[in-house]
Amino acid sequence: MKKTPKQKTSMTRLQKNIIALLSVVACLLASGVSYYGYRTYQEFMTKPLGASAPQFTPQSLPATWTPTVGTPLGLVTYVPTISFDSTPTPRPICGGVGVMNVLAVGADSRSDTYEYGLADVIRLVRVDFSNQKVAVLEFPRDLWVEIPYIADNINGQDHEKLNQAYLYGQPGDGFAYWDDPSRGPGLLALTMNLNFGVKTDHYISVNMRTFVKVVNAVDGIEINIPNEEYADSTGLDIGKHHLNGDQALKVARSRTEGVFARVDNQNLVLCSLRKKLSSPEVVTQIPELLASFQDNIFTDMTPQQLSQLACLGTKIKPENITFASFPQELFKETRIMDPVFNKRVFVWDVDFNILRNYVAQFQAGTWPSQSASIEESEEDAVSVVCE
Repeated sequence: MKKTPKQKTSMTRLQKNIIALLSVVACLLASGVSYYGYRTYQEFMTKPLGASAPQFTPQSLPATWTPTVGTPLGLVTYVPTISFDSTPTPRPICGGVGVMNVLAVGADSRSDTYEYGLADVIRLVRVDFSNQKVAVLEFPRDLWVEIPYIADNINGQDHEKLNQAYLYGQPGDGFAYWDDPSRGPGLLALTMNLNFGVKTDHYISVNMRTFVKVVNAVDGIEINIPNEEYADSTGLDIGKHHLNGDQALKVARSRTEGVFARVDNQNLVLCSLRKKLSSPEVVTQIPELLASFQDNIFTDMTPQQLSQLACLGTKIKPENITFASFPQELFKETRIMDPVFNKRVFVWDVDFNILRNYVAQFQAGTWPSQSASIEESEEDAVSVVCE
């Protein structure tokens, strides 16, 4: 049957109405999917990858302190400092908070899991998103400290080496003396707070295998051995070397010249790794690197916070990254009877009151001072700035 012009017009309108209706439905579906996708992305980015660290009791320590020249160990004169500086604090960059304190742990486990292991490297990292600065304070692992929650598990013994606090909080090998989801990092953070007044906002634990993977993922690092002292300590010749993950780990763990030289080796490796991560050919790969390694680190940080750290790392000036250590002259070698191992073990004899005050000043952002003279730096502590 031949359609009349009127019928053709009627069918065309109907088609238009159907198309319009389908378009509206499609838009609604697309909006719903987009909203759901956005919500899912937001939930993923803002969800911690691990249990949060325990909350700490505020310590009754002054914000700043000044040691009296010639003061014997154990006697510290507190001098309150009042500042009337009206300079406004710059706004944080990369979406970060003003200041974030992160407990960074290098575990000696070579497995892909975080079930056990000692804290081979212990660093407190102060990240300042406002002033675009990062300061890293090293804690010797052989400090004889009080560790909470362990006495009931090892016959009343409540003191052990600092690196064992991490082990006792881990679930492997029948430990798990710390009944908290934050496990080893949480117990270590609590121990550092109890003994030194350390306050941490987050923790990141990396085992040796993951460290090797990170270095290999960026095609290795370039390390410069500046003098004979570093050559003796690292086993490398003076000059530049390209290291893969296993080689970088070997340098970082070398202690042929003592534990303090070992810290210098670690700082050398970390500076080199930071330099490689901020290079143009790697910067664009940072999101993928974070995504690939987020299942291989143990942390309570969110993917969003890890991305903020990565963002800051690409913008911060090398001279604004400082590695600090407590003055070596504060530490004396000694041995103490360890009932757990039933033998005398090596520990550092040091006045914790002095260490607590260094920690207080570090967390306040007033030490180490990049403007201090060489003489002041030598008297105060070891301070290394990335090139």
